[in-house]
Amino acid sequence: DLFARPTHPYTLGLMRSVPDLRRGRRGRLPEIPGTVPSLREPIIGCSFAPRCPFAIAICLEKTPAMLDVGLGHAAACWRAAEVVNA
Repeated sequence: DLFARPTHPYTLGLMRSVPDLRRGRRGRLPEIPGTVPSLREPIIGCSFAPRCPFAIAICLEKTPAMLDVGLGHAAACWRAAEVVNA
């Protein structure tokens, strides 16, 4: 399930940024650090790699293929299996 088991680092970052209404206004929401890449420049590798806490060398070199992660979901991430356990 997308909400219970995000398998892409960007989805994980978005889910962590959702406010918890039970906590009120305590503290800042987590953010995804870095700068979004320009769409004017060709992107080599994963477009999220410069901002991804899971990025490794291959992420900057080669675009990941879509990987079936079950239950009708897919993720384009070299480390999807590790992200789901984060």
